[in-house]
Amino acid sequence: MAVFASAALRGLTRSVPVLRPTSWWLSQRSQHLTPVDDELFQKTTITLLEKDSPHIMYIDTYSPRGFTVNGNRVVGPCALVPNSVMQWNVGSHRDITEESFSLFWMLEPRIEIVVVGTGDHMEKLQPEILKAMRKRGIAVEVQDTPNACATFNFLCNEGRIAGAALIPPPGGSPAAAPSSHVE
Repeated sequence: MAVFASAALRGLTRSVPVLRPTSWWLSQRSQHLTPVDDELFQKTTITLLEKDSPHIMYIDTYSPRGFTVNGNRVVGPCALVPNSVMQWNVGSHRDITEESFSLFWMLEPRIEIVVVGTGDHMEKLQPEILKAMRKRGIAVEVQDTPNACATFNFLCNEGRIAGAALIPPPGGSPAAAPSSHVE
């Protein structure tokens, strides 16, 4: 059956009339590429990070109620550090203080970067908080929560020592965390 389909597709591509170059055609400089037979039948595979590297933290999904991290549900805001997930006692980005970030600089090995998800929209943090983190040698990346989840997944996949401080986005329905790991 596959041989017949392949032969039929080859027959279709051969029946296209050959265009002769003209001055109009050359001036357009456009090119239309069509897939060859092998490309039509290739399969796309996706591998899940947690199956390939079970020791890496991976945010599976997020919802207004919380997060799923490596298959485990976390209700409400959470802080992620290597190999640990904790509930984070903040209600919104306004509740984030230097004290609420203290766990990130107490850990060994030292966290390189903390990704902060502030909900549906990126919200600015107080400059004093960012200065305190910089003073301790920890970079801070503030984003909306969906992008923060994707950034955290990417950093962990790259082998970086990353932390995350995430506030669930209000409203909407549960969504898979965006991933950049596709093969």
